[in-house]
Amino acid sequence: MSLSTRKRRKGEPYFARRTEDPAPLTFRIKRRTLFSDADPMGILWHGRYPAFFESAAAELHRACGLGYLDFQQANVYAPIVQLHIDYIASVLLDEEVMVEATLVWNDAARIDTEYAIVKPDGRIAARGFTVQLFTASATGIPLLAPPCFVEASRQAWRDGEFAYLQ
Repeated sequence: MSLSTRKRRKGEPYFARRTEDPAPLTFRIKRRTLFSDADPMGILWHGRYPAFFESAAAELHRACGLGYLDFQQANVYAPIVQLHIDYIASVLLDEEVMVEATLVWNDAARIDTEYAIVKPDGRIAARGFTVQLFTASATGIPLLAPPCFVEASRQAWRDGEFAYLQ
């Protein structure tokens, strides 16, 4: 196991934090493993983890003014250009887990989100991250600067309006 893999499994952040940046924002939801989520062994199928991540991320992003409808109204897309998952412990059929999405500050034209799936006994089942890149909806061309509504959200973050998510 590489050093970076060991560090990730110990729960170290995927994205760097600078002391001058606002604290990350976190949203937590509970999610139960349904029959349709499980493989024949009664374990959460590895391909379902991104859907669990997205359930928490969608709520977090919506709370910050970065929901899917906000992007649609601004004619901007934010496709995921990178997804990473570290599988640590199995999530079982009918097990209720806590899914955490954490938005990490970034000045660039992108969204960095980290995730954790926590079992009822407090053990981490999986961790991961996504990177979303802002693009023009009509052309798919990456934007060089964040859209205005993203900048407004970031200003509210700087001003402490999302302190309840810290």
